[in-house]
Formats: sequence, structure tokens, C-alpha cells
Amino acid sequence: MIEAVKSDEIVHKLGGRFKLCALVQHRWREIIGGARPLVERNGRPVLEVILDEILQGKIQIDYTASHITPPAKALGRD
Repeated sequence: MIEAVKSDEIVHKLGGRFKLCALVQHRWREIIGGARPLVERNGRPVLEVILDEILQGKIQIDYTASHITPPAKALGRD
């Protein structure tokens, strides 16, 4: 699963490494605070679970609430 970070697929999905890092940190705090993972854990580390959640589209950045420019709009595709 860590290969997803190396291939840049997940980075492009969110619009950059900073946004990926921020989303992972936010989700990590939620899981440590007691939130249930949205995918099967199967003994995997928390980071792998979070990356799987992102790749499956189960978590994403709320661009409206966070006032962050969506990737498509930032690249002039919107």
C-alpha cells in the first residue's frame, strides 16, 4: 500500500503532497481518538489503512469547509 505514495497517484488525486499530508494527519488523529476505520484493518498499520481509505474514495478533503482551492480549479480545469 505504501507504493501508492511512491507512484504519485494518491498525490495527484488530492492535488499535492501537502494536502495529502494534512488529510493523513487529520484522519490519523480521528482514528487514534477512537474513530473506526472505513476499510478492513486486517492487521495493517494505521498509515496503510488511511491510504487505502483515500484511494477508495472513502475520505477526502472538504474543499468548501476548509476554504482550500480544489485541484481541478487550481489547474484551470474547472
